[in-house]
Amino acid sequence: MRLKISKPVFYSSLVATTAGFAYLTKYHMGGPNYEGQEDLTDKIIIVTGANSGIGKEVTLELAKRKARVVMACRDMEKCEMIRRNIVLDTKNKYVYCRKCDLASQESIRNFVTQFRKECDKLHILINNAGIMRCPKDHTKEGIEMQLGVNHMGHFLLTNLLLDVLKSSAPSRIVNLTSSAHRTGQINMKDLNWENDYNPGRAYSQSKLAIILFTRELANRLKGTGVTVNAVHPGIVDTNITRHMTVYTNVFTRFFLKPLAWPFIKAPRQGAQTVLYAALDPSLENVSGCYFVNNEESEVSQEAKNDDMAKWLWKVSEKWTKLNIT
Repeated sequence: MRLKISKPVFYSSLVATTAGFAYLTKYHMGGPNYEGQEDLTDKIIIVTGANSGIGKEVTLELAKRKARVVMACRDMEKCEMIRRNIVLDTKNKYVYCRKCDLASQESIRNFVTQFRKECDKLHILINNAGIMRCPKDHTKEGIEMQLGVNHMGHFLLTNLLLDVLKSSAPSRIVNLTSSAHRTGQINMKDLNWENDYNPGRAYSQSKLAIILFTRELANRLKGTGVTVNAVHPGIVDTNITRHMTVYTNVFTRFFLKPLAWPFIKAPRQGAQTVLYAALDPSLENVSGCYFVNNEESEVSQEAKNDDMAKWLWKVSEKWTKLNIT
């Protein structure tokens, strides 16, 4: 006897099967979860860009572990809204919003001054905030926006907090970068992209700069008890993609993005390797490395150029006026 299936039942089954496959694919592509359940009571942690995306998810997980978390953000209204939700979810009242605009070195210095007045320890610094493929723009100091925010802003912030990190050792620094560093080149002749600006190449340059900074800083921190590592969180669906044409075009937003959805990480998934680098006990003495999906990974040949890392450090010191009081 032949079983006859009505069209509504057939199509409903097809939709359910497709949806189930999409969710399984997304789960698999999301990578491993960080399983550690550390008690972070009395640990003080700064997370930049903590009011959305990966930063928000990282802050939530740290608050669950009873850490004192400082959310270093540009948008105070949004930060306060997210902070309240995290406090309610975790019952951890030690979560704070503090103004820090990485496109303004004055704002960064003001943030550090306020932090020093309120805290005498810093156990983990998570340099998460970033901008991607934006139209040509500049920070308040005139630095190309992607290089200025993604690298220079965090370079300045980190260096201004190094003495606190050292006095709090063992402590850690986690720098978020991207696999886009593999196509990156440091444009020594036009680092600031004054000519022929290309959003994609400028983004890749900024992400390569972060790894060069990480490796050079690791060398400088040997013997201090402070480690620094870089993390590629994966391709994550966050606000950082807001300038990409694929998300501003109506056709791609409504038709292609749903097809790509299973292969793009949710912010919670993107947060896992950040948590691994920040918290995993096995990494206590590991520094200068690059992690993907909770595993150490190789960087590009350009990222291994120690001479370039030293050159970039000197330029970064000059552009951030690091040694000028």
